[in-house]
Amino acid sequence: MPGGRLTQQERQRIALGLADGLAYAEIARRLERPTSTVTREVMRNGGPTAYRPDLAHRAAERRTRGRRTAPPKDTAPPRGRDGRDGEAVREFEEAFTTVLMQTGLPKMMARVASCLYTTDEGSLSAAELAQRLQVSPASVSKAVTYLEAQGLLRRERDERRRERYVADEDVWYQSMLASARGTAALADAAREGVGVLGPDTPAGDRLESIARFVDFVSESIVRAAEEARDLLHAKPEAPAAPRAEH
Repeated sequence: MPGGRLTQQERQRIALGLADGLAYAEIARRLERPTSTVTREVMRNGGPTAYRPDLAHRAAERRTRGRRTAPPKDTAPPRGRDGRDGEAVREFEEAFTTVLMQTGLPKMMARVASCLYTTDEGSLSAAELAQRLQVSPASVSKAVTYLEAQGLLRRERDERRRERYVADEDVWYQSMLASARGTAALADAAREGVGVLGPDTPAGDRLESIARFVDFVSESIVRAAEEARDLLHAKPEAPAAPRAEH
């Protein structure tokens, strides 16, 4: 499988694949590249509808020159002390951020979430996030407020009463419940519209169909989230004690 940076010819093939409506995974397969490489390349350069291979290639060359000439940052977080490949970790964090953006998260919120989810501790302070991401505390604060509202992290205080942001195994369950609540609110609004527009009108019938569909999806989300949590968090049963022979 080829490695290294994408070539101009590969970027042109990506553009052709997008024009043909191919999925990122299929484009990546044809290039013999990881899907994350194609996803990151497209999302970094305007998304699937605005991707331009020539502009993307020039932007990549500028970034390469910038990395060669930029002085090292003293505040950059240490890499490699845990035995991991620092470059591979950075590549994954960037790819994971891109995938989170595809789910609808704004870029800064996706960066903060990715940073939290890829730390072994799963918990960082505002200062640690600002240092790792090289952004202002105000940007971190705005992102954290958004992510908390989506159920994608929670706040807690450490032993020194400092606020920390946590992305533990329960946040995705809470996020699914928050999504279900938002979906249920949509069903309620649609049914209110049925009463306003009339149940026997085309518009009222359409809204009632939306409400029934959304109700089913909302209930399914809650049920699946609860089943997944029970299954994944279940403690293994202790082995039965051997029977004594008489």
